[in-house]
Amino acid sequence: MDTSRQYAITLDHQDPLQRFRKEFYVTKDKIYLDGNSLGLLSKRSEQAVLSILGAWKNDAIDGWTMGKHPWFYLSEKVGEAFAPLVGAKPDELIATGSTTTNLHQLLASFYKPEGKKTKILADELNFPSDIYAIKSQLQLKGFSPDEHLVKVKSRDGHTLTTEDIIASMTDDIALIILPGVLYRSGQILDMRTLTVAACERGIPIGFDLCHSIGSIPHYLSEWNVDFAFWCTYKHLNGGPGSVAGIYVNEKHLGSEPGLSGWFSSKKDKQFDLEHQLTPAPTAGAYQIGTPHVLSLAPLIGSLEIFQEAGIQAIRQKSLALTDYLIALMEMELSEFGFKIASPMEHLSRGGHVYVTHPNAASICKALKDAGIIPDFRSPNGIRLAPVALYNTFEEVWQTVEVLKQIMRDQKYKKYENTRGVIA
Repeated sequence: MDTSRQYAITLDHQDPLQRFRKEFYVTKDKIYLDGNSLGLLSKRSEQAVLSILGAWKNDAIDGWTMGKHPWFYLSEKVGEAFAPLVGAKPDELIATGSTTTNLHQLLASFYKPEGKKTKILADELNFPSDIYAIKSQLQLKGFSPDEHLVKVKSRDGHTLTTEDIIASMTDDIALIILPGVLYRSGQILDMRTLTVAACERGIPIGFDLCHSIGSIPHYLSEWNVDFAFWCTYKHLNGGPGSVAGIYVNEKHLGSEPGLSGWFSSKKDKQFDLEHQLTPAPTAGAYQIGTPHVLSLAPLIGSLEIFQEAGIQAIRQKSLALTDYLIALMEMELSEFGFKIASPMEHLSRGGHVYVTHPNAASICKALKDAGIIPDFRSPNGIRLAPVALYNTFEEVWQTVEVLKQIMRDQKYKKYENTRGVIA
């Protein structure tokens, strides 16, 4: 492979998504490779927030039912915009809450221990907040997490095998919660095969899509997944604390959720103010409280961009960027002790590359001081996420060049090899 800068520039000229870079606030003299933690602000998201603020300023309470984006229906409207990204029907989607709040809602709704089916199946590589929620819901039902939370073990510390997960779907499992993409290694789980296996065993299955939505295509309805949940501030560029999302398969719609609230109501019944809930016949029933309108607003703009770009084109460029990054690292950095822990196969690799090094924390600090924003993950991992909508091949080339200089000159040794408060 040509390792010259000019080759990277040529790839950028051939990029059909290059026009979207100007949609984002890209900081001059910095290369941002942390979009899998917090995506950049788009100009459309900024305008959407200003529009919602304008409605509040000018319409006051009438903003709930008037204007371009009536707040009363905003969660449903944004939820519908998730449809092409997750492969679901509009009625199966709602924008609401936060990732962990939504997981609590889904656990309360789908975890129904009965007889010997009392355990929840997860995995040992999952993000801690999911495990915290599962443990607390087990305790609320009177079960010990030590005995009733089953975690699939990893063979290599970075990935999971489909065979091991399916083998763990034993007769005592009442519910399965798994990530769509593992947050460290970026491995994509075979959601379709796992769903088929769970369905054959009569076990509801749900997926955490925080690290996959906006990065890879999904086909949740076609796969017959029972439910899914996700945040929107990573690949979806919704901003810090932006409202999360829920998918519930249509076969489960029409009944009360485990945790009911004001906005669980059917829209035309909500203001009858009855003490008997009439749940929405859609995934809207899984809302609990009033929509966080100002935190929904950025998604109006950001999801417009995804609709225009298309998730298939985004995925194609994402793979090209990560392929290029891996190839450059293998050719230019082989002598410095980096190990690529992400899967190499396209079907198994998400939108970021995970590399390990004994001095990962100090290397990340050196990169950041050089104007490149990576992401450290304890104990020894560096996540690099070139995002299809705003990163370039030239930026990938520059990153590897800077990293090579840091390692050759041992600049990382100037920094403590410990994480900051936020890593």
